[in-house]
Amino acid sequence: MSSYELFVGLRYTRARQRTRFISVITLISIVGIALGMTVLITVMSVMNGFQREIRTRILDVASHVQISGAGNQLSDWQAVARRAARNPQVEAAAPYVSAQGLLTNGSAVRGAFIRGVAPQLEQSVDDIGRHMKRGRLDDLKPGGFGIVLGIELARALGVLPGEKVVLVAPQGQVTPAGIVPRLKQFTVVGIFGVDHYEYDSGLALVNIEDAQKLFRFNDAVSGVRLKLKDLFQASVVAHALAQELGPGLYVSDWTMQHANFFRAVQIEKRMMFLIVFLIIAVAAFNIISSLVMAVKDKQSDIAILRTLGAEPMSITRIFLVQGAVIGIVGTALGLIGGISLALNVDVVVPFIEHVFGIKFLAKDVYYISELPSELQASDVLVTGAVSLVLSLLATVYPSYRAAKTNPAEALRYE
Repeated sequence: MSSYELFVGLRYTRARQRTRFISVITLISIVGIALGMTVLITVMSVMNGFQREIRTRILDVASHVQISGAGNQLSDWQAVARRAARNPQVEAAAPYVSAQGLLTNGSAVRGAFIRGVAPQLEQSVDDIGRHMKRGRLDDLKPGGFGIVLGIELARALGVLPGEKVVLVAPQGQVTPAGIVPRLKQFTVVGIFGVDHYEYDSGLALVNIEDAQKLFRFNDAVSGVRLKLKDLFQASVVAHALAQELGPGLYVSDWTMQHANFFRAVQIEKRMMFLIVFLIIAVAAFNIISSLVMAVKDKQSDIAILRTLGAEPMSITRIFLVQGAVIGIVGTALGLIGGISLALNVDVVVPFIEHVFGIKFLAKDVYYISELPSELQASDVLVTGAVSLVLSLLATVYPSYRAAKTNPAEALRYE
């Protein structure tokens, strides 16, 4: 590209009195691209933040990898844990007993997922101990028949630490009167809250020895829970352990256990990208409009350049420069605005809530009451690249039209 093509192209981006309307459309195009990119980057960052928050809260309770035995029973969990520990990604292991049961307190009855845990080992594979609202996980003493409830489950049953609940086990007990359910009274020794309704309303923890006695596991457990150094390697590690441990054991990871949820979040993120991306597409069409009008307005200038020896490709490059300037300026402003807003969502949103007296995420409705944000370089790069490509593509047709201008026709009435 020669210097005069660049000079003329940049000159055409500045308005004169009779082309003020064209420059207004140009400004609208720049603002449209900038706003579209700002919104897109911010929306993607907020969705990344929500995904991170939910994933963190799930993994505070769920294991990275879980190995369970056939029929929900595993007789020699120590040997399985030792074999799993050979994998360099495995950081810790803990046994568990899982079962379902009914918890009752007076007339209140709630179904619950009962997990028998060894408190010291359990705290090495999850962070539920950090989310104790009342009591401690270590209060689950063997033989003490203590129980730790999720905060919503405790609220539904109407119990506080120190009070009693009755656990009804599904395994029946044969008596002369027939099969009756097995009942055991437990003392509430703690309450946890991880701000995830599924666990807060349906999970109860007991000591693993108490669970073995109640559910008649003898010395067996349901399986082993593993913590990894890198949770994003869970699928790879689970596949490797499944091959190594053989067909008698079932190995799953957190991505499998919550596959539907994370798949739904990913689909929603892609759809939001597509919807907000249309804002940038509309701004790109504005570039076409402004350049078409600029070509029409500059026909006499184009004709003079052609008579002075300018080639059609030179005319094309002049208007490509004009469109590229719009795209580059709009993209740069959008990147600055999007990155700035995404990094300061925690400041901007409370300010808007204070000024207008509204609450976007009420604490009594949503478990995440603040808008989280996680800016990812890949989102910024993809958004910027797409914006630039669209802007450059929008200049192709007007530039082609400019190159096809007939000098004789353009100067006939001049």
